[in-house]
Amino acid sequence: MDAILVQILNGLDKGSAYALIALGLTLIFGTLGVVNFAHGALFMIGAFCAVTLQRILNLSYETVDPDKTDFLGQPLKVKTPYVESWFGPDVGAAIIDWSVPLAILFAIPVMLIFGFVMERGLIKHFYKRPHADQILVTFGLAIVLQEIIKANFGANPIQTPAPEMLSGVATLMDGVVYPVWRIVYFCFAALIIGGVFAFLQFTTFGMVVRAGMADRETVGLLGIDIDRRFTIMFGLAAAVAGLAGVMYGPINAPNYHMGMDFLVLSFVVVVVGGMGSLPGAVLAGFVLGILESFASTTWATTTIPGINQIIIYLVAIIILLTRPRGLMGRAGVMED
Repeated sequence: MDAILVQILNGLDKGSAYALIALGLTLIFGTLGVVNFAHGALFMIGAFCAVTLQRILNLSYETVDPDKTDFLGQPLKVKTPYVESWFGPDVGAAIIDWSVPLAILFAIPVMLIFGFVMERGLIKHFYKRPHADQILVTFGLAIVLQEIIKANFGANPIQTPAPEMLSGVATLMDGVVYPVWRIVYFCFAALIIGGVFAFLQFTTFGMVVRAGMADRETVGLLGIDIDRRFTIMFGLAAAVAGLAGVMYGPINAPNYHMGMDFLVLSFVVVVVGGMGSLPGAVLAGFVLGILESFASTTWATTTIPGINQIIIYLVAIIILLTRPRGLMGRAGVMED
């Protein structure tokens, strides 16, 4: 039972990332009808927002400490971060230690602006183009963004550690221990997902967006600027992907290809959940995350070698053969 609980928690952890990325993908497809293959790159950019803030907070200046000497007997040069000199040693050290959670505040405006620029500057020119054209141009953009990150940050993973307070393990039922940050990530994902659904369900803006997703032309005939609202939703989807990347850094050190690693799997999640279905994307994300976790156990990989690499695709094939519209897709979608 302990092993089963750990695998479920591992699945919820990985499923949280799938669900957040798939949620953004579905928002974009449901509002704009665009297949955005650059969405994984937005996840990567969010992770590197945390890297950037960490480097900014660690900017320091050198001072000479006459009370300390190096091995040659020369006065020792000591590096002091600027934040420690501005806020004091204790507060400054705490700010540096909590750089990943603080990166949320940094990433939100960055990702919103990036999403607006991306939609207005590129995506809007492909609304009426075939999906193949959308895939090609957004995939090309993803490669460009990946290479920019590689050129500026290097090819090696960069550690973004969790705060010391949240870097240990928690003892759960029956003495099972599990990393605290992974639990934090799942709770954070649940909060973001709940916030997005509440925004769409209980605000006037969200109700207009849902109406536009169902019948864009009719909403436009009512004199509502639905295009502007959909642009805002693109920025919101970019922010969701970016926040998922920020908080995932302590679990998987940011690297330039992490966006591509999650992109294909997240698209599979969207298709399994149902194209355009937000609840379906979230449900499929967690279900496939748990299945992948159990398929990665020693027993599973010994019995069927490589099953952990293909389990998600096998499930997708079965779902699409038996229910082409996905788990919660609308009738008629992908059923022609």
